Amino acid sequence: MNSHKSMTSLLIAIFLIALNLRPAVTSIGPLLDTIRNDLNLTNSEVSLLTAVPVICMGLFAPLAVHWLNKFGQKRGISLLIVLIGLLTLIRAWLNDYVSLLVTAFVIGVAIAIIGPILSSLIKEKFPTRTASAIGVYSLGMGAGATLSAGLTGVLYVWIGEEWEYALAFWSALALLAYLVWFVAMKPEKNEATVVIEREHVATSFRSPWTNSRAWLILLFFGFQASLFFSLTTWLASAASELGFNVIEAGSVISVLTVSQIVANIFIPLLLEKFPNRSFWIYSSLFIGTIGIVLLLTGNVALIWPASILLGFTLGGLFPLALLLPLDETKDAFEANAWTAMVQTGGFIMGGLVPLAIGILYDWSGTHQMTYYVMLALIVGMFVVTVLLNKGNVKALVER
Repeated sequence: MNSHKSMTSLLIAIFLIALNLRPAVTSIGPLLDTIRNDLNLTNSEVSLLTAVPVICMGLFAPLAVHWLNKFGQKRGISLLIVLIGLLTLIRAWLNDYVSLLVTAFVIGVAIAIIGPILSSLIKEKFPTRTASAIGVYSLGMGAGATLSAGLTGVLYVWIGEEWEYALAFWSALALLAYLVWFVAMKPEKNEATVVIEREHVATSFRSPWTNSRAWLILLFFGFQASLFFSLTTWLASAASELGFNVIEAGSVISVLTVSQIVANIFIPLLLEKFPNRSFWIYSSLFIGTIGIVLLLTGNVALIWPASILLGFTLGGLFPLALLLPLDETKDAFEANAWTAMVQTGGFIMGGLVPLAIGILYDWSGTHQMTYYVMLALIVGMFVVTVLLNKGNVKALVER
């Protein structure tokens, strides 16, 4: 019974930690035009506020291995969640462009380190229920994105059109996460025991940097991250282009992220019963393709069903992208290294693509090119999935 309670409290803690891994990025989207106009920025400059933390999530993901070795799971994540909370809070007072970029940078580094550590924790603590635990993790991130994207515009109006306070509000999530995490995590093992365990697994450790399947998984993660951050950064702007106000544009993002949460809940549950990863990937990509085609029509009314379909796509792809490196690894240490490698390249892609969209938008003055970029990302994921499946068949033949 105690063990069951312990695992339940740990899942709640994982959910709350994950809840903090998106608001610093996704809260910018609904206020993108407001911040741009207030600070006299170009589309390219304002898109850096979301691109920088995402690129940092990639560049600094390898630090997760060293951070875990130095601080362990409990203290390591505690320090990082406090950092995210404090830097989100000070946006209320440090609200010039440079300060926003600096906080975005450091928050991105913290998120980069937390992600692989959480994945390795799930691999270690939930070896037989990995898909379900990853579902809780991805649900937390989806919920954080939904709350921040949907309510930031409302907060902005309610507070009195002070965008800096609307952004800083989300620091409250970090305090809640810290308290629950600190209670849920038991004291960690003696450091000497941990070192012995790491030495034991080192002999069979497979480096992801020399593994072709790891590189394919990196590409898949990068394409889905690019699609997610492109949509959360630019869909509200695309709605504004169609004549929507701040609240209405934020509602479009809310619809996207609510449908994403629905998929976050049901896809991992379905994976427990029907574990074929490829089926769910292809299904998600097909739904996403329909959503992009609806956006390409330019019909104002179709932006709503398009948002629902694309939300299902994002909600299905993200837990699958998190599961792929865990499927390939044997233990928590290897999972940490593979996840760090995959997220290194994946989040760099996820940060650069929305930035490129901002440049294209400045150049073209329309979001039609944005939709074609998103369609290309879906095609890329389809190709990578085909290649991963071929690799699986080859491995079975060689056995």
